[in-house]
Amino acid sequence: MKQKKIPLRKCTGCGEMKPKRELVRVVKAPDKKSENGEITAKGEITLDLDGKKPGRGAYVCRNTECFEKAVKARRFEKAFKSQIPDEVFAGIKEELEKIE
Repeated sequence: MKQKKIPLRKCTGCGEMKPKRELVRVVKAPDKKSENGEITAKGEITLDLDGKKPGRGAYVCRNTECFEKAVKARRFEKAFKSQIPDEVFAGIKEELEKIE
Protein backbone atom coordinates (compact mmCIF):
# COMPACT_ATOMS: atom_id res chain seq x y z
CA MET A 1 0.00 0.00 0.00
CA LYS A 2 1.24 3.46 -0.90
CA GLN A 3 1.96 5.89 1.94
CA LYS A 4 0.27 9.28 1.91
CA LYS A 5 2.49 12.32 1.51
CA ILE A 6 2.60 14.62 4.50
CA PRO A 7 2.39 18.25 3.31
CA LEU A 8 5.32 20.30 4.62
CA ARG A 9 5.46 24.07 5.12
CA LYS A 10 8.31 26.38 6.13
CA CYS A 11 7.99 28.35 9.36
CA THR A 12 8.58 32.06 8.71
CA GLY A 13 10.16 32.44 12.16
CA CYS A 14 12.71 29.64 12.50
CA GLY A 15 12.88 28.59 8.84
CA GLU A 16 12.36 24.87 9.55
CA MET A 17 10.25 22.64 7.33
CA LYS A 18 7.51 21.04 9.42
CA PRO A 19 4.25 19.17 8.78
CA LYS A 20 1.44 21.58 7.93
CA ARG A 21 -0.66 20.48 10.93
CA GLU A 22 2.06 21.54 13.40
CA LEU A 23 2.04 25.13 12.12
CA VAL A 24 -0.47 27.98 12.28
CA ARG A 25 -1.39 30.00 9.20
CA VAL A 26 -1.40 33.79 9.26
CA VAL A 27 -3.57 35.01 6.38
CA LYS A 28 -4.11 38.31 4.60
CA ALA A 29 -7.62 38.44 3.16
CA PRO A 30 -8.02 39.73 -0.39
CA ASP A 31 -8.48 43.49 -0.87
CA LYS A 32 -12.06 44.63 -1.46
CA LYS A 33 -12.48 46.44 -4.75
CA SER A 34 -15.22 48.62 -6.23
CA GLU A 35 -16.78 48.05 -9.65
CA ASN A 36 -14.16 50.39 -11.13
CA GLY A 37 -11.35 48.22 -9.76
CA GLU A 38 -10.33 50.71 -7.09
CA ILE A 39 -9.38 49.28 -3.71
CA THR A 40 -12.04 50.26 -1.16
CA ALA A 41 -10.72 48.28 1.82
CA LYS A 42 -7.40 46.59 2.53
CA GLY A 43 -7.40 42.89 3.36
CA GLU A 44 -7.46 42.05 7.04
CA ILE A 45 -4.58 40.06 8.55
CA THR A 46 -5.69 37.36 10.98
CA LEU A 47 -4.76 34.00 12.42
CA ASP A 48 -6.27 31.06 10.52
CA LEU A 49 -6.51 28.06 12.82
CA ASP A 50 -8.43 25.89 10.32
CA GLY A 51 -6.24 26.71 7.32
CA LYS A 52 -9.29 27.36 5.12
CA LYS A 53 -9.66 31.15 4.99
CA PRO A 54 -9.20 32.72 1.55
CA GLY A 55 -6.14 34.86 0.90
CA ARG A 56 -2.37 34.79 0.98
CA GLY A 57 -0.92 32.79 3.85
CA ALA A 58 2.31 32.47 5.78
CA TYR A 59 3.01 29.72 8.30
CA VAL A 60 4.55 30.01 11.75
CA CYS A 61 5.15 27.56 14.62
CA ARG A 62 2.60 27.44 17.43
CA ASN A 63 4.89 29.31 19.83
CA THR A 64 5.40 33.02 20.37
CA GLU A 65 9.20 32.81 19.97
CA CYS A 66 8.97 31.99 16.26
CA PHE A 67 6.25 34.58 15.78
CA GLU A 68 8.41 37.29 17.38
CA LYS A 69 11.39 36.28 15.20
CA ALA A 70 9.24 36.61 12.07
CA VAL A 71 7.92 40.03 13.17
CA LYS A 72 11.40 41.30 14.03
CA ALA A 73 12.78 40.22 10.64
CA ARG A 74 9.70 41.70 8.88
CA ARG A 75 8.99 38.37 7.18
CA PHE A 76 5.20 38.79 7.29
CA GLU A 77 5.48 42.17 5.58
CA LYS A 78 7.63 40.59 2.86
CA ALA A 79 5.21 37.67 2.43
CA PHE A 80 2.12 39.91 2.22
CA LYS A 81 3.90 42.72 0.32
CA SER A 82 2.38 45.42 2.53
CA GLN A 83 3.03 47.40 5.70
CA ILE A 84 1.45 45.90 8.81
CA PRO A 85 0.65 48.01 11.90
CA ASP A 86 1.95 46.90 15.30
CA GLU A 87 -1.63 46.60 16.66
CA VAL A 88 -2.29 43.74 14.23
CA PHE A 89 0.80 41.87 15.45
CA ALA A 90 -0.25 42.42 19.08
CA GLY A 91 -3.69 40.92 18.38
CA ILE A 92 -2.24 37.90 16.62
CA LYS A 93 0.27 37.35 19.43
CA GLU A 94 -2.56 37.32 22.00
CA GLU A 95 -4.43 34.70 19.96
CA LEU A 96 -1.28 32.58 19.69
CA GLU A 97 -0.75 32.73 23.45
CA LYS A 98 -4.30 31.42 23.97
CA ILE A 99 -3.75 28.33 21.82
CA GLU A 100 -0.21 27.65 23.10
